[in-house]
Amino acid sequence: MLTLDHVSVRYKIGTFGGGSLLAVDDVSFSVERGSVLSLIGESGSGKSTIGRSILRLVPAQSGRITFDGVDVSTLHRRELKEYYRHVQGVFQDPFSSFNPIYKADHVFATVREGFFPGLADRDWRRKIEQALEAVSLTPADVLGKYPHQLSGGQLQRLLVARALLLDIDVLVADEIISMLDASTRIEVLNLLGDLKARGLAIVFITHDLSLGNYISDETVILKKGRVVEAGPTPEVYGHPEDDYTRALLAAVPHLGRRWT
Repeated sequence: MLTLDHVSVRYKIGTFGGGSLLAVDDVSFSVERGSVLSLIGESGSGKSTIGRSILRLVPAQSGRITFDGVDVSTLHRRELKEYYRHVQGVFQDPFSSFNPIYKADHVFATVREGFFPGLADRDWRRKIEQALEAVSLTPADVLGKYPHQLSGGQLQRLLVARALLLDIDVLVADEIISMLDASTRIEVLNLLGDLKARGLAIVFITHDLSLGNYISDETVILKKGRVVEAGPTPEVYGHPEDDYTRALLAAVPHLGRRWT
């Protein structure tokens, strides 16, 4: 459904943009409906740049990103708007996605203005309720509240609910639990598992191998913008072929083993 084919991304750097940095180097993978693909790597590995390229926030200089066979770089205006009906992203810091002077559910307003301007108020309220129920939020607990009155987990779920208003097919989840406390992380991970069971494709971006192992069907390990290992998650974790992957796995703390 969503395919990256030899994608490379460069950033302009230096004075007046005279230099360049190859952030993503010849990356290829596919993610299908009802599956989770994890992009795993250290800071600077290019994983977030890949997510932003999928969302058309950062252009790829070479290669192709296709959705259902259509090159997303060719989409403009109406076609691009239709693409965003199917592909949405949720990012690392839920607090930065909300304007503190507005109530938290104000994030739904831009979706209504852009995609459902003619929908009756009653139907719109029902649509919001259904999206909130899908992420295990009770409307009475979150609607009409300001961001500071809600937890990070609730805010992150609100952002996922906003994406679900569009009946999406692909969710790009970029470090969406890294700023949440431990008790909330598992709730959001289980939410992603529920969305996968409903047929969504999820690109799960993380630096944490334990989280990738917990949730993903396929794993892509990145180092300095390049894929160093990729395949079904049990194979990547159980039989790593690359030295870098083995080093990352060796650095993961084991429950029940104390440091001495």
